[in-house]
Amino acid sequence: MDTNTNTSFISNLKNDIPSSIVVFFVALPLCLGIALASGAPLFSGLIAGIVGGIVVGALSGSQIGVSGPAAGLAAIVLTAIGSLGGFENFLVAVVIGGFIQLGFGLLRLGIIGYYFPSSVIKGMLTGIGLIIILKQIPHFFGYDADPEGDFAFFQVDGENTFSEILNLVNNVSLGPTIIAVVGLAILLLWSNVLAKKGKIFQLVQGPLVAVVVGILFYIFTKDHATLGIASDHLVSVPVPKDAASFFGQFSFPNFSVINNPAIWITGFTIALVASLETLLCVEATDKLDPMKRSTPTNRELIAQGVGNVLSGFIGGLPITQVIVRSSANIQSGGKTKASAIIHGFLLVGSIILIPGILNMIPLSVLAAILLIVGFKLAKPSNFKSMYNMGWKQFVPFIVTVLGIVFTDLLIGIGLGLAVGVAVILYKSYQNSHFLNLEDKSNGVSRFKMTLAEEVTFFNKGAILKELNKLPENTYLELDVRKTRYLDYDIIEILENFKEVAKRKNINIKLISERGIVENPPSYVEFFKLKIKR
Repeated sequence: MDTNTNTSFISNLKNDIPSSIVVFFVALPLCLGIALASGAPLFSGLIAGIVGGIVVGALSGSQIGVSGPAAGLAAIVLTAIGSLGGFENFLVAVVIGGFIQLGFGLLRLGIIGYYFPSSVIKGMLTGIGLIIILKQIPHFFGYDADPEGDFAFFQVDGENTFSEILNLVNNVSLGPTIIAVVGLAILLLWSNVLAKKGKIFQLVQGPLVAVVVGILFYIFTKDHATLGIASDHLVSVPVPKDAASFFGQFSFPNFSVINNPAIWITGFTIALVASLETLLCVEATDKLDPMKRSTPTNRELIAQGVGNVLSGFIGGLPITQVIVRSSANIQSGGKTKASAIIHGFLLVGSIILIPGILNMIPLSVLAAILLIVGFKLAKPSNFKSMYNMGWKQFVPFIVTVLGIVFTDLLIGIGLGLAVGVAVILYKSYQNSHFLNLEDKSNGVSRFKMTLAEEVTFFNKGAILKELNKLPENTYLELDVRKTRYLDYDIIEILENFKEVAKRKNINIKLISERGIVENPPSYVEFFKLKIKR
């Protein structure tokens, strides 16, 4: 590391340390909740969060991305643990998935992330913001039937996103609700007023104050019949009695099942889904980054692969870069990867030194923190700005948002991408050529058709439709001077149109950079160069 990098690292610690604390409070319940939703030991979620923060954070080229266990993989993990015969067998698949990810990075497949339209990426950010808000509303009011980290529409508790909200009407807990409202007020006061009053309010983040107040509220009201917060409304970190019981929480892969084809299929599935989710999050976090830095995607895949190999070896869940943690990092002012790394050390230090204190944190306070994160991702202005960009941007955006809310992250993105591709095909269909009537003197209609720079088989329907509409006894000027590539399908259409033109007495003048040809005898021969380009 050179002197300038060292200086930058040290000078940015005043931003990175406070933001790492916020990311820690966001990551802690998600690590535990995703493990619970995955049917895995709670400690496995913490391992994944620690490895994602320290190891992946150190190896990654992303300055503001944060990795950890991903909600998008929870359903895969839950199914795989059962079908593969236990958690230790599943860990073999995690290790294999990590090595496959390493291969993806070495094969330079990170470029895939660049092929997702901006409208879909923005829809992903907004959709995740809405999901965070909808999922945290029950937790805010002390209704914790569904674990934190379950972001799918159909939940592990048998409800869906909206029925869960309806159910909380009869399940509001007074104590958690009061401290959640107080925590939310602290967060808003801190960010909108106090942060502008002095540096101390910038160094000490509002979420830390809200959490401390939440712990104090729990301590002073725990014996109160009405305001007391029950243990099932608190963070639940495993508390080891001694060093032996702490290390006993680690699980290790059962490599005796490595010859099982199902293990390899699961490993490849983990690698594919984790890589895709990571690349999408990289694109999204780069868009959110105020400094507009670009993350090297192949290096990111390698970092994620190393992280998953290590996480699988010591009993952790699969890891991806995660937009919830990453956006919390950006919103809190994180500048460099130090924030992600420090948050990892905070996780490991806290579960070793102060698990009892962590277990006094009300989940409703953490829900208040996540509500702020979600709102910043899904601001109403996002919908307005995308609508103002026109339907070609707004339709893929809104389909992605609704898809994420009503299904899950990857299906929502897939739907948005499909619509985005359909829009591109439709515009390509429209923009392949320009046809206009130039003259109708002497009783002869003269048309001019100008082909685009690149014309592919997507455009053949539009061009064939225009040619067939030409009336009898007309004159067609076909201008291909700007065309650099012409698909064979289009040339075949022109070749076939020669016979139609003869029957309808349509004269064709072909204009190209090679000159002018009247009624060319062979379009295939004439366009040989344009086919090869």
